[in-house]
Amino acid sequence: MKKRNAWLGVLLLALLLGAGGRALWLWLDRPIERVSIRGDWEYVSADYLRTQLAPLVQDATWLSADLGELRRRALNIGWLHEVRISREWPNALVFELVEQTPVARWNDDFLLNPHGEPFAFAPLAVPTGLPDLAGPVGSSEEVLMYYHRLTPYFQGLSLSLSQLRLEPRGAWRFQLNNGAWVMLGRRQHDIRLARLSASWQRELASLSEHIRYIDLRYPNGVAVAWHGESDFAEE
Repeated sequence: MKKRNAWLGVLLLALLLGAGGRALWLWLDRPIERVSIRGDWEYVSADYLRTQLAPLVQDATWLSADLGELRRRALNIGWLHEVRISREWPNALVFELVEQTPVARWNDDFLLNPHGEPFAFAPLAVPTGLPDLAGPVGSSEEVLMYYHRLTPYFQGLSLSLSQLRLEPRGAWRFQLNNGAWVMLGRRQHDIRLARLSASWQRELASLSEHIRYIDLRYPNGVAVAWHGESDFAEE
């Protein structure tokens, strides 16, 4: 009889603890009433971030909210590079947000971060002064790396690149800051660039405002098209 009473006591205690625990959970798991955002941002605004985050936490509750899933969805917001989320007593979520750092435009609709990763910039405006890069899907890192490789080369000629293109067939072309296009092609890049450097320093620099494009895809020379002449053909 005593043994039976002891088991009944344990069962009753477990039921009380379970009921109390569930009541405590329901009391704590209240709707989220406040979302705080923290971080230092140069390009995005707090209003933009609040607008983008609001649908993610709509109808969410404080304890049941899946912070990992919320983070994954928040990273799909344009301009966000990193997201950390924590709960704050009694009914708030804190979003620590790190924005993307744009270093180039990519295929008109995207920007690139320093790792060559594309991200959408809309609905915000594109920052000014960024080089314009383009290439096939999946080539953004390669194109950005080649842009960085070419940049010091042209600095030595007092030039810079405003555009760099990788064509689907693997040919490169780029536009100098004076507006002239250069057809580099698919092969012998270093040899062709050395030929361009020699020609530029010898005579082309003084005629730069008249140059439409420079074609380096010849075995032993450089072809120059002047404004008003016909278009180039792809190699």
